[in-house]
Amino acid sequence: MANVGNLVIQVLKSSPEERFTSRQLAIQIIADNQQAFAKKRANPRFENDKDFENQIVAEIGSQNQQILKKDTNIHTRDKPRPRLYYWSDKPFEQDEEPSELTNKAAAKGSLSEQSLYPLLIEYLHAEHQLYNLRIDEKKSKNSKGAGGNHWLHPDIVAMEPLDQGWHENVQTCVRNGNGQAVRLWSFEVKKELTRGNLRKCFFQAVSNSSWAHFGYLVATGLGDGVEQELQMLSALHGIGIILLNTEELFDSQILIPAKEKADVDWQSANRIVEENADFGDFIELVGIYHQTGKLREREWNR
Repeated sequence: MANVGNLVIQVLKSSPEERFTSRQLAIQIIADNQQAFAKKRANPRFENDKDFENQIVAEIGSQNQQILKKDTNIHTRDKPRPRLYYWSDKPFEQDEEPSELTNKAAAKGSLSEQSLYPLLIEYLHAEHQLYNLRIDEKKSKNSKGAGGNHWLHPDIVAMEPLDQGWHENVQTCVRNGNGQAVRLWSFEVKKELTRGNLRKCFFQAVSNSSWAHFGYLVATGLGDGVEQELQMLSALHGIGIILLNTEELFDSQILIPAKEKADVDWQSANRIVEENADFGDFIELVGIYHQTGKLREREWNR
């Protein structure tokens, strides 16, 4: 199957000067490549055509910089929103605000992993109703010596309260009967996954997410030839993949869903608690929710 970025270039080149949003591009690409997309569309994670369309939109956003590099005649207009893509052999016109576009591209390229954390937290809370905390590895005691905490800390952890909206009697029954009232999530964040760093980043996520119900590796973009390797590794190890769209945050997508573990590995969780104060705060808040059913909103999503 052709790379989505290459398909974007084909659509734009076939209609010079015509401007497309990422969603319009996705619709056109899907319509033009139904046979090529048939196997991918058949994946059970796409419940309907809209889910699949959203996936292609997210992939276009994540490959924005690669698309611009592959064909210098591809341009974007970022203001006003939404972003528009077009192919032109003419230089930018003044009303395209080239200096602003250049600054935006430079700013995107200079985003640090740390600057992605609040964006991911906003997305996870709004789209998936997760309650999140940032884990700062600098707060760890490092009691195991140099290298003792290697690949121990996730970047962000989250609680998913499952019993919100349940009848009070059911909530009480679940809690008193040791039922599952929450699910715990773990996230490792990277700027971009390439052939060169893919396995290192993936197995870092495997290591520091081993305690949670769900473990995810998050990136803003994928290099050429990376998705197939991710599919294989995820099938073997259960780690999910999220594409974080920093320009259109709510076009971010779960590229590969994580496999749910039946239980939290509390021994592994305890190992992190012993080292890191932020993770200790997370487990304390989870415990409070288990006991009371109350969400301390001000203490989450930070």
